[in-house]
Amino acid sequence: MKLVKRIQLIPTIFICIVVGLIALQFFNRTIEQKAVTGHIRNVPKQVQLILERSCFNCHSNEQRLSFFDKIAPVSWIVNRDIDRAREVMNFSEWDKLSDAEQKGKFYAIYNMVNAGKMPLPSYALTHPDSKLSAVEVATIKQYTLSLSAKDGLLPAHQGITNVLETTAALAPVSPNGIPYNADFKNWKVIGMSTLIDNTIRVIYGNDIAVRAIEEENFHPWPNGSAVAKVVFKQTRKSNGDIVPGDFVNMQYMVKDGKTYKETEGWGFAKFNGQDLKPTGKTALFAQQSCISCHRQLAESTGYLFNVPPKVNSKRMIQQYLKTVQK
Repeated sequence: MKLVKRIQLIPTIFICIVVGLIALQFFNRTIEQKAVTGHIRNVPKQVQLILERSCFNCHSNEQRLSFFDKIAPVSWIVNRDIDRAREVMNFSEWDKLSDAEQKGKFYAIYNMVNAGKMPLPSYALTHPDSKLSAVEVATIKQYTLSLSAKDGLLPAHQGITNVLETTAALAPVSPNGIPYNADFKNWKVIGMSTLIDNTIRVIYGNDIAVRAIEEENFHPWPNGSAVAKVVFKQTRKSNGDIVPGDFVNMQYMVKDGKTYKETEGWGFAKFNGQDLKPTGKTALFAQQSCISCHRQLAESTGYLFNVPPKVNSKRMIQQYLKTVQK
């Protein structure tokens, strides 16, 4: 008897689901239509076709969504992802970016696809044609490497001396209110890294950050933690060693869970060149750019790249500093 009653309930449940889905459509919204101001250009046709197939549905103003994507509640998730994707990178507004910004975007593209973070696994699951093959990832890598090859290994003639001498009174301020902090030179070196753009990065941490690393206490990082990543062009010494050359920029992160809720509790700033020109046109630059990569690639370490392992970081750092001082 109970089984019969349960079977009889199936049509009722189905009707309720259908009615519920129909009701949800009254709360649906269409994707905001925006103008195409400038297509991505000056890239190989093969690279462009890969991006159009795998990225444009979210990272552009030219969506070609399936019927399924437009049905609530799925459409709510799709719309949210598109809004966030456009903020981070919009191929339909490529002309608004400087040459340096366009190059930086391609470094981010390669890092994301190489790590398997883009296209989003959830999107690729329902859009299998967006998946990238190993050959396509290699194609993007080859083009990105060609951009970094243009930078080359430059001779050192502009060090960081003038930057370190910047006083608090003269310190530039990021659009989100974070000032350049010249005191990082007194912090502990906690790691190094390189990137395909032929740069060397030396990472400094303040006392709070160093203690968090030693105690592996970065889930989340304690408020007050601060990290500075100083970027140099690579240069080659007469004996063949590759060491830091020209100063490129200083990237700064400070942890304040209340102030920076929209960016996982981290405040971001970046100061470029010898004049320390701040990155960003508005205070929203970190939400629109920085945090996206940190969310995708560094969640396991509290959204901070280059957290050194406790076991060998001290020996590695000391050896590196000896090499630089030779």
